Amino acid sequence: MRPGRDDQPAPRPGGAGRGGRRDAVRGDRARLRGPGGGGQRRRARPTGGPGGTHRAGTRPGRAGPGAPGRQGRGPDPRGQRRRRPRLRPDRRDHRQPPVLPARRLLPGARHRGRGHTVTRLIGPAELRRFSAGSRLFATGAAESSYGLTFAWAESVLGEGVELAAAAELDPETLCMVVSLVGSTTALGEQLPAGDEPVRAVRALERWMGERAGAVVALNLAAENALIPLVAAAVLGLPLVDGDGTGRVFPLVEQTTYRLGGLSATPMALAGASGELVLLETAADRVEELLRPVVLSVGGWAVAACYPMAARDLARVLVPGTVSLLLAAGEPGAPRSAAAPYGVRTLCSGRILTVEGSTGHGADVAMPSLPASIVVQESAGLRRLVRLEAHNEIVLALADGAPVAMAPDQICMISVADGMVVDVDKAAPGLEVEIMVVRAAPMWHTGPGLVLGGLRAFGIPFEQRAESP
Repeated sequence: MRPGRDDQPAPRPGGAGRGGRRDAVRGDRARLRGPGGGGQRRRARPTGGPGGTHRAGTRPGRAGPGAPGRQGRGPDPRGQRRRRPRLRPDRRDHRQPPVLPARRLLPGARHRGRGHTVTRLIGPAELRRFSAGSRLFATGAAESSYGLTFAWAESVLGEGVELAAAAELDPETLCMVVSLVGSTTALGEQLPAGDEPVRAVRALERWMGERAGAVVALNLAAENALIPLVAAAVLGLPLVDGDGTGRVFPLVEQTTYRLGGLSATPMALAGASGELVLLETAADRVEELLRPVVLSVGGWAVAACYPMAARDLARVLVPGTVSLLLAAGEPGAPRSAAAPYGVRTLCSGRILTVEGSTGHGADVAMPSLPASIVVQESAGLRRLVRLEAHNEIVLALADGAPVAMAPDQICMISVADGMVVDVDKAAPGLEVEIMVVRAAPMWHTGPGLVLGGLRAFGIPFEQRAESP
């Protein structure tokens, strides 16, 4: 049953019987108070017969006192007039307008079931661990926007958010991806109003014609790990234990959801100044249309996208990554705890040069321009390691030989503070450790390499697919 929908017709007002007791008619029997208040039971007089004028309120389906009977309509429930079910505002979100049936609402459309087993609760104590774990391999996170998002999550968390596995949800539960899109720097400059996740989800619900039953992450890197938690908290929905990448990719369509045949659209975007944009397009045009819209609303927005049933989510999800980050955020836990498929250290050394690159990817639509970073290994073979980057590091060459490449994630970790160094913050003289995080197995398949391999970043390098 959809929340806020009437599952039974509303009771009709009825009149008082003899002795002051209200009459009630159910089916073909009537409980009437007898003459003198004896309370005896008797058969209801058939409607439409001789003397068939009913006392006030005793005729099924009649709304007013003293309503006369009609011929040929007995007490069969089919003769009752039913109230048409309708959508009503979520009582937990009284500020939102009513959720009206969308044009795509099919006959019999209903709220997809919420029944699930609560596996864990993310409360205030778990929030700090989850937040710490989400930053271990996160690129592109700005300190100001991250602190803002953490405070936002802390303010709405309350007693906590339910964490549920996709397999524990009712297979028909409608799940929605909620994520930050755009620039994290812009988020720190244009502060959120606080209702962006709710407005985005409610808009997509109106388009779909049904309520969401769970929230899931696009990826779990810094701010993008916290935004779906905010959405789950304010909507009162469970957060699914998993995400759509298992690492971080720069584009909305670079997800395991897309690999599983699901589309990012219809998508709803909510901006900080009250903007609300609905987007529906072909899967290969999402980024082309999304980027100018995000720029026009201030550089960032909250997106509700990839609407899917829980049965489909369980098929395409990288599972257990929320629990993984909770464990990785424990004090003293090794950084490798945040890498579900393994992590290795490529080298440690000092950055020698950082320069723009025109040798690859200049014609590929990415949020940033290509660059090259050269690191001098400080021990061992003292190799020169060249890092080719396009929004992120996608290829590592040691003395000219490839040693790591996308779809695996290549990170520069600052030796001084242990934080991830973004490509645009790399500077000569900085001591770094180069680490390679193994991607989920589905990224190493043929379709996975097309979507997240070197060719997706404009580097014409032949990669061999692996069996999932």
